[in-house]
Amino acid sequence: MRIFLVENHPDTLTYVRRFLERAGHEVDTAQSIEETLRDLPGKPRDVLLADLGLPDGDGWSLLERLGKDRPPLAIAMSGRCSAADRAQSKKAGFQEHLVKPFLPSDLERALRHSTPLEGA
Repeated sequence: MRIFLVENHPDTLTYVRRFLERAGHEVDTAQSIEETLRDLPGKPRDVLLADLGLPDGDGWSLLERLGKDRPPLAIAMSGRCSAADRAQSKKAGFQEHLVKPFLPSDLERALRHSTPLEGA
């Protein structure tokens, strides 16, 4: 898969990127909304994996601002874990909401669950 990862915490960015690359995915990264808006459009990606807490806004508004330039699949990552937070993620357009800290198997499950079936 071609994944665009948005995460402002350096260690988390490094860990998730390495995990995804070792799993065979192509990964581009950004650390803010503005960086994402600059770098993502024009780069076809299958998945947006975005932290909700970014230095210049939240992942929910990021999806809105991307508009038609957003990847078809979006997965939120956050320490926010209330039912209201999960509902807001769904309303914003995220197919999955991973609660930090999450295990690699949680991320694998989210990517499998979010991926459309062949021929669907």
